[in-house]
Amino acid sequence: MSAHGRSTTDASAFVLNGAAIADEVLAQVAEEARALVSRGVTPGLAVVLVGDNPASQSYVAGKGKAAKTCGFHSIQHNLSAETSEAELLALVHALNADPAVHGILVQLPLPKHIVSARVLEAIAPAKDVDGFHPINVGLLSIGDTSRALISCTPAGAMVLIDRACERLGWTLAGMEAVIIGRSNIVGKPMAQLLLARHCTVTIAHSRTLDLPSVARRADILVAAVGQPEMVRGDWVKPGAIVIDVGVNRVPGNGLDASGRPKTRLVGDVAHSEAAAVAGAITPVPGGVGRMTIAMLMANTVLAARRSVRV
Repeated sequence: MSAHGRSTTDASAFVLNGAAIADEVLAQVAEEARALVSRGVTPGLAVVLVGDNPASQSYVAGKGKAAKTCGFHSIQHNLSAETSEAELLALVHALNADPAVHGILVQLPLPKHIVSARVLEAIAPAKDVDGFHPINVGLLSIGDTSRALISCTPAGAMVLIDRACERLGWTLAGMEAVIIGRSNIVGKPMAQLLLARHCTVTIAHSRTLDLPSVARRADILVAAVGQPEMVRGDWVKPGAIVIDVGVNRVPGNGLDASGRPKTRLVGDVAHSEAAAVAGAITPVPGGVGRMTIAMLMANTVLAARRSVRV
């Protein structure tokens, strides 16, 4: 029996349906957007894509579709891979000055001749709906979420954690959380969000000694390390909440219609093993990834609301 009352012989974990929860978030965002529109403010999201990376094109298309579904003014700037850093910065400055634009997102990765940090830091913090600007990162680190825009993936993961806690009858305060991965995009902001909810937080990584035993302490285990199925079932504390942020493409079985080897998506967690032990778990695909775009829309409507102080 775990500390939270789940026997290791119980049925498999409750699977958190990120797609359904994301749809609920988007419905709420659309309602907030309609309220703003009725007051003469249409939330505006500008997405900038540099080059023709197929994955980036797919992500940007998904963001544009979600923005339109929410009733936003959606703008997309498609720039060639040869666009100079100066040209990109000029566009960012123009969007900063445009009152019809409340959120600016520059899709990463950028071509190698452009310094991403300079571009991200050029975005006005109040319009930085990705939450990557050092000012937003700093506001989160001091716990000032009333002014910060929070990075979308960890913000979405927190929504899923809250849903899991509701399901399991838990209160987050006092829980032990372990995050495997220390990236600026997920690991570090995830730690700040959990600290703000009074968890005891450990950030683990590739150089952590005896990583499996550290992971086994976690009531909330967040895997964001980018290694396919690295977290095994015996790394999971019975009854824990497992949030799998990883999206890894690995070889599948057989060939596709064009004769190429099939591939499949897996997370950083060996899902079937972990699901047999955990209390709640996110799937891949259909988990955290769906929440990321939903939280981007939530950040955009928040930025629009703040712009008119409503």
